[in-house]
Amino acid sequence: MKIVIADDESLARQQLKRLIEEIGSPYQVVAEATTGTEAVAACTKYQADLALLDIRMPELDGLQAAAQLVQGEWPPAVLFVTAYDEYALQAFERSAVDYLLKPIRRERLEQALAKVSVLTRPQLQALEELQSEPQSEEVISVSYRGGLQRIPLNDVIYLQAQHKYVVACHLQGEVLLEDSLKTLESRYPQRFLRIHRNALVAKQRLRGLVKLGDGRCLVDLNDTDEQLEISRRHLPEVRRWLKS
Repeated sequence: MKIVIADDESLARQQLKRLIEEIGSPYQVVAEATTGTEAVAACTKYQADLALLDIRMPELDGLQAAAQLVQGEWPPAVLFVTAYDEYALQAFERSAVDYLLKPIRRERLEQALAKVSVLTRPQLQALEELQSEPQSEEVISVSYRGGLQRIPLNDVIYLQAQHKYVVACHLQGEVLLEDSLKTLESRYPQRFLRIHRNALVAKQRLRGLVKLGDGRCLVDLNDTDEQLEISRRHLPEVRRWLKS
């Protein structure tokens, strides 16, 4: 089975490709794409059997790319990759379209690959109607005790890299994320501000600066007593944000 992976985040593509390689035959990644436009072209060029489409991509998003693919003479099967919350996922389930919820697990991927089918036009229409429905707030999905825990982005105070994980401090506590700080920063540029190579803070929680006697500066954040250090490199940007 020839597979095209489409996601604008390099780490997300690498993770999916690695998992597919671990699963092995009969699955083979023949191309990667960073936009929906590239995904359609790659599926046509390689006569792909399956397209793994991220929902949110530049140029064409996953749904728009799927709309073009289903019009082809030999359309590939489609699996959507999404970080949508539970409300939106209900629409996928109603439409009998399979999806992979980030962060993706090998067992879940194998299940989805085993039952892939070609996306029908009625299914696609149902999903496109989802785009016009009011969406509930964005969330970060994390593995928790064998299931998934969803943390509203509005509740996140800061994100800090520790070893190979990222700790997300939120209003109800802390969770470990598998995504890198770089990935989270690029995914939510309007929500978080980098203050250090190992830390992002929620812009809406940033209250001010605390200057120490040795010249170092810390951020003062709402809803936590934790004060994170600001690197000299990122201090000017933090000052600009506070002035604005």
